Amino acid sequence: MNLNDAGKLPLNEPVGVPRFDSAEDAQSWLSQQGVKYVLAQFVDIHGVAKAKSVPLAHLKSVLKAGAGFAGFAIWGVGIEPNGPDYMAVGDLATLTPVPWQPGVARIVCDGHVDGEAWAYDSRVTLKRQTARLDARGWTLFTGLEPEFSLLRRSASGTLEPCDPSDTLAKPCYDYKGLSRTRVFLERLTEAMRSVGIDVYQIDHEDANGQFEINYTYTDCLTSCDHYVFFKMAASEIANDLGMICSFMPKPFANRPGNGMHMHMSIGDGKRNLFADSSDPLGMGLSKLGYQFTAGLLKHAPALTALCNPTVNSYKRLVVGRSLTGATWAPAYVSYGDNNRSTMVRMPGERIELRLPDGACNPYLATAAVLAAGLDGIDNDLDPGAPSNENLYEWSSDKLKEHGIAVLPQNLEQALDALETDTLICEALGPVAQEFIKLKRMEWLEYMRHVSDWELKSYLEFF
Repeated sequence: MNLNDAGKLPLNEPVGVPRFDSAEDAQSWLSQQGVKYVLAQFVDIHGVAKAKSVPLAHLKSVLKAGAGFAGFAIWGVGIEPNGPDYMAVGDLATLTPVPWQPGVARIVCDGHVDGEAWAYDSRVTLKRQTARLDARGWTLFTGLEPEFSLLRRSASGTLEPCDPSDTLAKPCYDYKGLSRTRVFLERLTEAMRSVGIDVYQIDHEDANGQFEINYTYTDCLTSCDHYVFFKMAASEIANDLGMICSFMPKPFANRPGNGMHMHMSIGDGKRNLFADSSDPLGMGLSKLGYQFTAGLLKHAPALTALCNPTVNSYKRLVVGRSLTGATWAPAYVSYGDNNRSTMVRMPGERIELRLPDGACNPYLATAAVLAAGLDGIDNDLDPGAPSNENLYEWSSDKLKEHGIAVLPQNLEQALDALETDTLICEALGPVAQEFIKLKRMEWLEYMRHVSDWELKSYLEFF
C-alpha cells in the first residue's frame, strides 16, 4: 500500500514505517514509495519547524555531516554572522514520508557545530535531560494534547471560525461542528496514522472553531517529534483547504484558549513507576509520582516561561469566565485529583500538567519539566495536600490561607522567575539565556506597541 495515498487508508491499525538499518535501506524503501526529496528538519528556539529539501540520493550526507545552515539566520542558536555553520544531522529512526506532500519524506535532525552536538539546539537540550533518566534505567513517557483553532479570513479581513455555522455559545463536543470540518480532520488524522502515529480521539473543543486530536503517548523525545510533525501537517492541510490552523494560545479574548496539556509517567521497562493502587490519597499515584509533582510545583513560575512563551499566552492564564461559562487554563500553583482547575491533575496512574499552551517549544518545555520533576525526586520533595475543590471560585484570601500561589500573570514576570531559577537554567544550558534575551525583546516590543484599544480609549478622551 502506498503511504502517499493517505486519503484512501482505512482507519484500522496505523500503518507505520519500517525501521531502517542503513541509509541504503532507507533510500531503497523510500524510492519504492515514490519519495524523491527528504526534508532535513529541526526547530528553532520558538519550536517552529525549519528545513532544507535534500534529494533522496544525498540522504547519507544528512546522516553523516548534516545539512548546512547559516546559524545567524536561525532564531536562538547562539551563532553570530562570523560563526561556523549549523549542521542539522538526521536521526534515521525518525525518517517518514510526508503524506500531505507526495514525493517528500522528513527526517528529524539534531543541531551540530564543528562536529559536536550543539547545546543551543532544543532537541539536544532535551536529550541531555533524558540521559539522566537513561542512567537510572528509566524513561519519561508523555502524551501531548494539541488544541488548535481552525479559522478563515472574512471578506473584510477579520478572522473567524472556518465553519460559519459554528456559533453555539457552548460548542464543546458539538456534533455539527465536528461533522462540518470533517474533511480537514479526516485528512489530518489519516496523515498521522499513515506514518504510525495512532490517533484515537477527535473532538470539537470549547471555543468556536477549536478542536483537539489525541494520539498515543510514547517516550518524551518521540512525543516532541510527533508534535512538530502534527503542527506541520495541520498547517499545510488547512492551507490546502483555504483555512488557517492556528496554535496561538488565545486568538479570541472572549473564548477559551489553545492549551497543549502534557500527560506524564515514568517507566523502567517493566512497569509504570508512577502507579500505586495503595495510594492513601486514592489517586493511584506512587511516592515517586508525588515527588515529581512537588518538583513541578516548586519550579512552576520558571516553567511558566517555557510552557507559555508569548505575550499572548498570558491572556489564557487568567482567572475569569469566557462566553462558554468556563475556563480550562490553570491560574494557580496547585495539584488535585481529577480537578481541571489545578495546574497539575491526576487522571489515574499518571500526571497531567495543564500549564503548556500551543505556542511552546515542546523540546524546551519537556526538558524543563523533566529537570523540575527530577529535582522533586532527588530531594524527596512533598507536594502537600491536594486541592480537590473548584479553585476558580476561591477568594484570594482563601488561596493564601491554603498556601496556593498565583502563576505569573505576564511574560515579564515569568521571565524574571526563570532567570532566578538556577536549577532550570542550568538544566537548559546556554539556551536558557538566549531564550530570556529574545523573550525580553519580545516583551519590550509589546509594551511599546500602541493598540487599537488604546486609540479607542484615549485618542479623544482628554
